[in-house]
Amino acid sequence: MKQIKRTLFFLLVFPLAMGAQELKGDSPIPFDPSVKTGKLKNGLTYYIKKNAKPENKVDLRLVINAGSILETDEQQGLAHFMEHMCFNGTKRFPKNKLVDYLQSIGVKFGQHLNAYTSFDETVYFLPIPSDDASKLENGFNILEDWAFNAVLTPEEVDKERGVVLEEYRLGLGASKRMMGRYMPKMMYKSHYADRLPIGKKEILENFKYDKLTSFYKDWYRPNLMSVIVVGDIDVAEMEKKINDHFGKYQNPKNEKPRKVYDVPNHKETFVAVESDKEASGTQVQLIYKDHNAPKKTVTVADYRADLVENIFTTMLNNRLDELTNSPTPPFTFGYSYHGGTWARTKEAYQSFAMTQEDKQLEALKVLVTENERAKKYGFTQSELDRAKSDYLARYEQAYNDRDKSNSEMFVSEYQSYFLEGTPAPGIAWEYEAVKQMLPKVELKDVAGFVKEYVKDDNRVVIITGPEKEGLKKVTEQEVLNTLKVNSDEVKPYEETAVASSLLRKEVKAGKITNKEFNANIGATTLTLSNGVKVTYKKTDFKNDEVLMEGISFGGTNLYTNDEAKKTQFANGALTEAGFSGLKLNDINKFMAGKIANVNPYIGSTSEGFRGSATPKDLEYLFQTVHAYFTDLNLDKEAFEGYKQKQSAFFKNLSSQPNVYFQQEFYGYLMKENPRYFGMFPDDKAWETTDYELAYKKYKERFANAGDFEFFFVGNVDDKAIEEFSAKYLASLPSTDKKEKAVDLGYRMLKGDLKKVVNKGTDPKSSVTIMYYGDADYSPKEALAMQALGEVLTIKLIEELRENESGVYGVSARGSMSKVPNGAYNFSIGFPCGPENAEKLTASALRELQKIIDNGPVEGDVVKFKEAELLDYKKDIKENRYWLSNFSRSYTNGTNADDILKFEEKVNAITAKDIQAVAKKYLTKDKVVGILMPEKS
Repeated sequence: MKQIKRTLFFLLVFPLAMGAQELKGDSPIPFDPSVKTGKLKNGLTYYIKKNAKPENKVDLRLVINAGSILETDEQQGLAHFMEHMCFNGTKRFPKNKLVDYLQSIGVKFGQHLNAYTSFDETVYFLPIPSDDASKLENGFNILEDWAFNAVLTPEEVDKERGVVLEEYRLGLGASKRMMGRYMPKMMYKSHYADRLPIGKKEILENFKYDKLTSFYKDWYRPNLMSVIVVGDIDVAEMEKKINDHFGKYQNPKNEKPRKVYDVPNHKETFVAVESDKEASGTQVQLIYKDHNAPKKTVTVADYRADLVENIFTTMLNNRLDELTNSPTPPFTFGYSYHGGTWARTKEAYQSFAMTQEDKQLEALKVLVTENERAKKYGFTQSELDRAKSDYLARYEQAYNDRDKSNSEMFVSEYQSYFLEGTPAPGIAWEYEAVKQMLPKVELKDVAGFVKEYVKDDNRVVIITGPEKEGLKKVTEQEVLNTLKVNSDEVKPYEETAVASSLLRKEVKAGKITNKEFNANIGATTLTLSNGVKVTYKKTDFKNDEVLMEGISFGGTNLYTNDEAKKTQFANGALTEAGFSGLKLNDINKFMAGKIANVNPYIGSTSEGFRGSATPKDLEYLFQTVHAYFTDLNLDKEAFEGYKQKQSAFFKNLSSQPNVYFQQEFYGYLMKENPRYFGMFPDDKAWETTDYELAYKKYKERFANAGDFEFFFVGNVDDKAIEEFSAKYLASLPSTDKKEKAVDLGYRMLKGDLKKVVNKGTDPKSSVTIMYYGDADYSPKEALAMQALGEVLTIKLIEELRENESGVYGVSARGSMSKVPNGAYNFSIGFPCGPENAEKLTASALRELQKIIDNGPVEGDVVKFKEAELLDYKKDIKENRYWLSNFSRSYTNGTNADDILKFEEKVNAITAKDIQAVAKKYLTKDKVVGILMPEKS
C-alpha cells in the first residue's frame, strides 16, 4: 500500500513548528526529526522516539529483514519455526523462563508479547514497563537473545514440532485448498508461490536440526536487523543500550546475499475458478499486475502522485459503495485499490467483491464496467470535492491528535521505513503537504490512473466459492468474455443533488432543568426537560475525539415470542433505509468532510445508540440521534437489498466446519428456548421475517426518550454539549414510563452433557468446555472468576502447549453478569488434532481440578495482578474505557466512581478467593462440545 494510506494508521508526530513554505517537487521528503536514528558499525539500524502515551511503557521491536522467501527447499517453514523457537528458550532465559518472566511483570503471552513471520520479514513485539530499570534492561536482554542467542537443542526443537504442526493444522480448510490451486497463477513463475510461511507438513515433521540452525545463522545478522524503541524513555539511555547489547556482534564472514525475488510478467490473462464443498463465501478478485517494480516515494512530487492516486481510489470506491447500498446490490461489498501483492517487488491494481454464490460473473462485470466508466468519462467535480474534503478531514484529525498517539503506531511506521523505504516525515509535514497539494488537484490529474492500470496482459482473475449440487460453476471462457466491455454501452456517472441538512423537521428545543458535577470522576450530569439524562466527562486523552453511548432498558425481551421471531433478522436492516427522507447514499454524500457517526441498536434487554465525532462535527452526531429517534425511513426496497447482501454472506457460512459446530452445539443447548431461532437466517427464516413489524417495534422502542441516559467522553466543550443536548435531545418525545430489563427465564440445557459434532474432511478438531448457571451477582466474585480464567490459561498453555505439544493456542475465560439475571459463565477452548481431543480435554479438566483442590499457584496470581494493573494504567487514560465504565455502571446499577477502586480490588484478590469461586461454581454440571471430522 502507498504511504498516504499508511499514515492514517500510524499518525506520525512532528512536534517542531513548521511554516507554510512552498514545497518543491524535486525536494526529498524529510525523515521525522523527533526520531533518533542511526546505524551501528555492524550494520544494525535503530530508531528511537520518546512518546509518553501510554505513560511508563515502552514498545520494543526487533525486525529481521528475512522471511520464508529465503528458505532453501529443505527449509520450507523454518523461518516461521525459528520465530517459535525464540520463545522456547534463550541463553539468559532457558526453556519457558522467558514467557514466565514476562508474565510476572504483566506482559501477556499472545496478547502483548507476540511475533509474526511473512515472506520477507520476521518481527518480534515486546511492550514492557519503562519505569523500572531492571525490567527495561531485561527487555533489551530478551531482544538481544532473540537476535543472537536462541537455544536450538534437539529436545526443544522436537517439542516445538507439535505446536507448529498444530498451527499448520489450523490453516487447513477450503481457503488453503483453493489457494494452493490459484497461487501459481496469481504469482506466476515466482518464488513466492512456493514459499508460504507456514511451510510443508513433511518438512516440519522431519527436518534435520542443522537446517534450522543454518537459517538462524545465515539470516539473523546485524545488517538485516533493526531495533525500534518508542515509549516513555530517555533517548540517550536507549541508544547506549542498543550499542551495548548489539554492537559486539559481527556479520558472518561469508554472508549469503539477501536476494530479492521478482514476479515475472506474463502476456496471458490467467483465470482461476476454484470451488470447495467447505467454502463459506463467494469472492471475485481482478488483478492487473504492474509491469515494473514499485517506484519508491522519495520526493515531494512522488508524494503528490501518491496523494492523487489515493483520491482516485477514494472516488472509485465511493461509486462501488453507492452500488452496494442500492436496492439491487451487485455484491455484499466491493472495493478497488492500487498497492502491494504477496511480493515486495510487485504492486497491482486490484478489485475485490464478495457476492452471491450464483452472481460471480455479474459482480465481475460491475468491477470491469466501473473501471471502464472511470476510464472513459473520468469523475465529476462534485465527486472530487467530496473525496478531497474527506481526505483533508482525516488528516486534520490525525494532526490534531499528533501528541496523543500510542507508541505502537509509531513503531509500525518505522518498521515500514526500514523494510520498504516508506517515507516517515511526521504528521505535521504531511498535513501541511496535504493542505498545499489538495486544492491544486484537478479532475485531469486523476483521469489517467485507470488507463495506466487496466490492461490486457499481466492480468489475473480469481473466483472462489462453494461447490454443491445444482450450482453451476462458471467457466474460464465465460470469465474472459465478461472482461470484454462494450464501451459504447457505458454511460457517465449520474450525480444526484446533495442534501442541505440531516433534518427535515423543525426542532423545538427543550431545556436543561438540573446540572450536577461529580468531582471524584470529573463527570457532569444534565437532566433535560423531557427526562433525558446526559452525563459527560471532559478528557484530554485525545484532542479530536468524542465518544457517545445512549442506553435505555427494554430491548426485544419485551417483544412476544412471535414478534421476536419475525423481527430478529430484520432489525439490522432498519438503518439501511436512512432517515429524514434521505437514503444512505444521500447521507454519505452530505457527510463528506465531516467525521461523525451514530449506530442505533436493539439488544435483548436494552436499546440505544453508539457513536463518535470530532468536537468540530459533534452537532451532526446530535442531529443524527434526533433523526433516528423521530424520522427513520420505512423503505422496503432498502430491506430487499439488505436481505440480498445478508443472504449472500450467511448462505454457505455453515459449510465451514467450525461454524457448523457452533450452530449445532448451541442449537442443542438452546433447544428448550422458544426464542432461539438459529445463529443465521436461512431461506425459511427470511420468508417469515417481517420488516414492517420490525420498523413498528423500533418506533415503539424509541418512542420515549425520557427513559434514556446518554454518556459522552472526550474533548467535550461544556457550552456545546449543553446547547446540543437542549436542542436535539430535550426536544425528543417522552413519557414518564420507566422500563426495566426483563428476565424471560429461558436458559441453556443443564447437566453433565456432551455433544460431538462431525463435520469437515481435514484432520481438525476443536473442544469447548463450559460451566454456566444462575448466581447472585457479586463484584468480588466476578473479578475472582475473571482471575480464575487468566491463571488457568497460564497453566493450560504450560501443560497442553509446552509439555504435551498438543495445541497451538488455548484459553479459559470466566465472567459473571447481573442483567437480566445473575449468572456465571466459564469456558475453556482449544483447537487440536482429532486423535488428541479426548486426551487434551482430560488434561484441561485435570488442570482445573488442581486449582479446585489446591488453589492457584501464588506466582500465577501475581501474574494476573501485574497484567491487570499494567492494562489499567493504560486504559484509565482512554476515552473508550471510561465510556464502557459509564454504560456498565448504568446496566448494573453500580457507582461509576468504582473505576477508581480497581487497583485496590485487584490487589485484594487472593489465591483463596480464586479457589473459592472454582469450588463454588465449577464442581457440578458442565458441557463438553467436540468438533470431529466427518466419518469416512
